[in-house]
Amino acid sequence: MVANRKSNEYKMETLFIDAKYKKKVKLNKKALDLLKNYKTVALYTAVQFLGQMEDITNQLSQNKIKAFSSKPVRTNEKSQLLGCDTYYENLNLKQKPDAFLYVGDGNFHPMALVLAQKDMDSIKPVIKYDPISKKTDIMDIDIIQRILRKCRGSLMKFLNAKAIGVFITTKPGQQQLKASKKLQSKYPKKKFYYFLGNDLNMDDFENFPFIDMWINTACPRIGLDDGVDMSRGIVNLNEALDAEKLLSKESILTSI
Repeated sequence: MVANRKSNEYKMETLFIDAKYKKKVKLNKKALDLLKNYKTVALYTAVQFLGQMEDITNQLSQNKIKAFSSKPVRTNEKSQLLGCDTYYENLNLKQKPDAFLYVGDGNFHPMALVLAQKDMDSIKPVIKYDPISKKTDIMDIDIIQRILRKCRGSLMKFLNAKAIGVFITTKPGQQQLKASKKLQSKYPKKKFYYFLGNDLNMDDFENFPFIDMWINTACPRIGLDDGVDMSRGIVNLNEALDAEKLLSKESILTSI
């Protein structure tokens, strides 16, 4: 709490409170038996389970499973994963694992680990262990095939498009107006229209029929997950800037 001496008013500064999962997290036999098929495992989790990753690492070690992790670019802690970590280099891994292990509930975060491998020549499986339901699942290329086909098609369409709409969000941490200016210098024959807003409603895109397709500069999951159902196509800024390179490279993206 911060006081303003002149007006005697009080203003609350931003306060972040960890919402830790209090129950004990332990891998069950099914998860361990599955993980024993891999020599090395890269371990990640959501913020509420971070405090228990040391115990999980020890449990893996006791079962002769070598586990390691990293601190991705946009996170605060080692092993913490964000849903927007869809670029492999952002994981900051010093070695490639034989598989990934994600401890947490839901599919949004572990799917990021699958999507992060789209530029590789093969995909390492992502084993998801849900400590709440005690269920173990394998997430692999099957869950992202439709997303990647749409992404590849949108990249091809982008290279041939003339009028491009660029969505710029005002949200802190996602705003990429300066980076998006590189588009005009890289593609001087295209016309770029910039749309600034706080929230992205794809239904509003229909109000601009002169736009051939769109570029997303906000959360990359918008250009991947949400882009599947867009008729005119949408690609993320990073992919748009490297469109020709990505489409000429042999990878999961171009072979699926």
